[in-house]
Amino acid sequence: MDNKTRPEVLAPAGDREKLVMAVTYGADAVYLAGPGYGMRAAAGTFGPKDMAWAVGYCHDRGVKVYVTVNTIPTDEQMDRLPEYLERLDSADADGLIVSDLGVLTLAKKYAPHAAVHISTQAGVMNAVTARAFHDLGASRVVLAREMTLEQIAALRARTPKELELEAFCHGAMCVAFSGRCVLSNYLTGRDANQGECAQPCRWKYHVVEEKRPGEYMELTEDGGTYLFNSRDMCMIDHVPELLAAGVTSLKIEGRTKSAYYAAAVTNAYRHAVDAALAGQPLAPVWREEVLSVSHRSYSTGFYFGQPGQYTADACYFSRHDVVAVVERCDGEGRAVLTQRNRFFPGDELELLLPGAEPLEFISGEIRDGEDQPVPAASHPKMELHMRLPMCAPPNAILRKRRTEAKFGHGLA
Repeated sequence: MDNKTRPEVLAPAGDREKLVMAVTYGADAVYLAGPGYGMRAAAGTFGPKDMAWAVGYCHDRGVKVYVTVNTIPTDEQMDRLPEYLERLDSADADGLIVSDLGVLTLAKKYAPHAAVHISTQAGVMNAVTARAFHDLGASRVVLAREMTLEQIAALRARTPKELELEAFCHGAMCVAFSGRCVLSNYLTGRDANQGECAQPCRWKYHVVEEKRPGEYMELTEDGGTYLFNSRDMCMIDHVPELLAAGVTSLKIEGRTKSAYYAAAVTNAYRHAVDAALAGQPLAPVWREEVLSVSHRSYSTGFYFGQPGQYTADACYFSRHDVVAVVERCDGEGRAVLTQRNRFFPGDELELLLPGAEPLEFISGEIRDGEDQPVPAASHPKMELHMRLPMCAPPNAILRKRRTEAKFGHGLA
């Protein structure tokens, strides 16, 4: 199977650190945003110099770069868009993710070397629409998250084989259809379609009666409710089904998530795709990996029917804390680390490695940047020296399992 037909693991890159982690842990492509026109204003962005660095870094490692240009622009924003598109074309971006027909038209004119991908914001759910976008010059459509696997397979059968199909496999779900929400606009004045969503779907709601101002009444017998809260998506157990339905790119949501999230989830889906292609069952460790990162209650989205809601809370849970990241390491495991969270000699740790299963070990003596022993790694970003159980590559992650009993709601 060549690179043109091999299914793609597409990972989020909210900033430089997240991009490096996604690439290190097995992404075939990353998606990111420049300083405008992206649907995640809270995520990091890449200015002209950073964009050039990002594309160069990825291309040197055989990884593609897609840039989000998927807001719904005003006329004023459209007037500035040609210059921005020309910069992205000059930076050698591999693809532009768009949702607006006008942006698509301008992208074909001002960024002719970049492929055009139709964003999930466009809500593509049928073959007629997919073919229409293909006729207009799009090489890929990002399918609406509300589609079932059966519907995707039917769409695949009725569209040109050269049209790529991208679908989300993991991450946050939105209560609105394919992210077309106006709740944030009404409640906070922050426009979700300009990338500024305040996420009011994750707030707790009560009822206030007109003649009893300030008196909050419960919506359920158990109290207030997270009325609009969605579950997160997790398809780690169903990658073969996604591929069988005709999905050619598996997209991981999460440009605002941590660098650890980018590493661990990309690593898990890299192994899931490779196992599916080899016709092998997925090792249970990779299912555990997606439970280790911060997440809400998981479901399989709409792929097998209604995902249901979890309205008791909108809490995020994770099983581990990152305590350090490897900067460099010699052949005998003597490593230089950068601290992320407090840990001690004698702690039970795990070493998360690109392309390998996590390795458990007991931390030994910890020394500071001046090679003096310290009783704990307690200062943020401090340089540490410690012996690891093996030679670990740069960006390997040391993590410590949390002691709390409540780790989340698992997979529904």
